[in-house]
Amino acid sequence: MILHELEVRDFRNYKSLQLTLSPDVNIFVGQNAQGKTNILESISMLALAKSHRTHRDSEMIRWEAERAYIAGRLARDERTYTLDLTILPKGKKARVNQVEKRKISDFVGHLNIVLFAPEDLMLVKGGPQARRRFLDVEIGQVSPHYLYNLTQYTKVLLQRNNLLKEAGKGSAKNELIQMLAIWDEQMSVYAAKIISKRVSFLQRLQEFASEIHSRITGEQEELQLHYQSALYRECPSPAELPAYIFDELQKKQKYDLQRGTTSIGPHRDDIEVWINGRNVHTYGSQGQQRTAALSMKLAEIELIRHEVGEYPVLLLDDVLSELDESRQLHLLQSMGERVQTLITTTTTYGIEQFMREKAHVYRVREGVITREGS
Repeated sequence: MILHELEVRDFRNYKSLQLTLSPDVNIFVGQNAQGKTNILESISMLALAKSHRTHRDSEMIRWEAERAYIAGRLARDERTYTLDLTILPKGKKARVNQVEKRKISDFVGHLNIVLFAPEDLMLVKGGPQARRRFLDVEIGQVSPHYLYNLTQYTKVLLQRNNLLKEAGKGSAKNELIQMLAIWDEQMSVYAAKIISKRVSFLQRLQEFASEIHSRITGEQEELQLHYQSALYRECPSPAELPAYIFDELQKKQKYDLQRGTTSIGPHRDDIEVWINGRNVHTYGSQGQQRTAALSMKLAEIELIRHEVGEYPVLLLDDVLSELDESRQLHLLQSMGERVQTLITTTTTYGIEQFMREKAHVYRVREGVITREGS
């Protein structure tokens, strides 16, 4: 798929911007705080309807403006789509081909992206929340059902935790405990669907990631990904997972009441990353952790192509400076030939020849973008 045109109005530091993008490699060069990342963030909003930088929509609206607007013209499946998103202080309005979508989940998935930012290099080294988010974002792009189940699970989890806190205070405790069973039944169904999808997704991701990792390391290291869920591991069979989760929630009820929170479920799960049979989070070097993270992100590209039949758009946000020259060139050369790529960078050191031969280069300064050679 190719994003041909991008338009933004009153988004971050851009009052008005229209860009025509190359289907190959687009490099945005400029100093920090000039607006480079805002371009990639706007594309991320078109794909996911949420930012990788903030949870508050109001922060993306330009100062003194009432709303922000993002639109893009996309080619995929031999068809052309127009996507547009209006960001309001308290909500969003999304349209596909001028038709408004009542549910955001019906908007997400038309544009598939893989976003690689410096914090993604902490994917392996960081905490479980980053790895869960990694799974949720990528599965959600290719599976609207997963996105729906995740949304419902999050709502039920919030309700259950609120009940646990209220019951823990002793107010109408018996009545509240009886209500817990209702939430537990719903929660177990959504949890089972989320866990099962994560497991199957990670198994497919492993196939691509291990091959990429082997290529980057000269076949000296073997990468393995393991989904860590006590519920899934101890359940007798996948078909019994909903009932098993319900029973475990009942067993944990007293413990959860004491703590005022839900102690088991997919919101507690994790991914273990192994290299040559050792947990790289615990025992790996910083270089191994970064290479593993790079392999996992590049594997997303192949997996999305496998799922939807076309390559996603690759967004590299100031990540080149975090990689050595050999990894920079491996990334650019392997992706640039088959994936539309947008790169932000403060320095072009090490990639000058690649820029001259294969890339469209844009200079960014104070929210103004000019293309070199135009």
